[in-house]
Amino acid sequence: MSIGVYIPEYVQDCELVASEDLARDPAFWLAHVLLTMGDPGEPAEPYGVDTSAYEEMVDRLGDPEQPWPVLRVCFDGGHTVYAVYANWDDQNNVDYLIRHPKWGRLGFLGQCGADEAGPGLSWTELLTLATSTQEGTEGLTNPSERLLLLLPMLGDADMPGEACDTVARALSHCGIRAEAASDLAAVLLGEQDPANGPRWTPTGDSPIAVCSSPYSPRQVPLALGITPDQAQALATALSSPVPGQEEVMEYQRNEHSAGRRS
Repeated sequence: MSIGVYIPEYVQDCELVASEDLARDPAFWLAHVLLTMGDPGEPAEPYGVDTSAYEEMVDRLGDPEQPWPVLRVCFDGGHTVYAVYANWDDQNNVDYLIRHPKWGRLGFLGQCGADEAGPGLSWTELLTLATSTQEGTEGLTNPSERLLLLLPMLGDADMPGEACDTVARALSHCGIRAEAASDLAAVLLGEQDPANGPRWTPTGDSPIAVCSSPYSPRQVPLALGITPDQAQALATALSSPVPGQEEVMEYQRNEHSAGRRS
């Protein structure tokens, strides 16, 4: 049975449905990254995904006649990131929002689609959110799934050398053929531009980092207007190392290696 999702500060004339069950299907992950970061017309078979399953998933994710799929990432301090497949009759977008029940407003990370806006996350923030799993909460709890869901929001001139391998391992863990995962990860991340790429720095007005890109909603502090204490709690939750983060990444590396050997 489908479970509705209510986001009080979001669009009110649409029906939202919890769709974390899609994460069990490799066709979803291939569709997600190609729709938001790549070429959805690419053949699916080289990635180990059945063509018909992939095409059905693409149709489902963009169907304006169906409730809008929502996937959630809950993290420290009671915060939640929502990825909403917003399917209007004339356009399709994926909206990325962050919310806390005490804010009374949303923070806008960015959007993929006709009205593209981003980036919305630094590499440090992406990795923190991926590994900051909350037991017993709603949404995705697997670090690889969380990383891939949020990957379209990534933009950072200071990404580490192992970023491509980390994304490749996540793709493999989520069902993409291991032999194809590294090439796909490289395509998704694109050419890095350390000199002119997006940079993330806190300002004197807020502890939450802002982005240098003119296309990023985070040129201003995220969730502008929340209290100083709320801003500090969000900044800490977004960027503080997660206990056990290295263990999580090591487990992911071992899983990827086992997949390549099999």
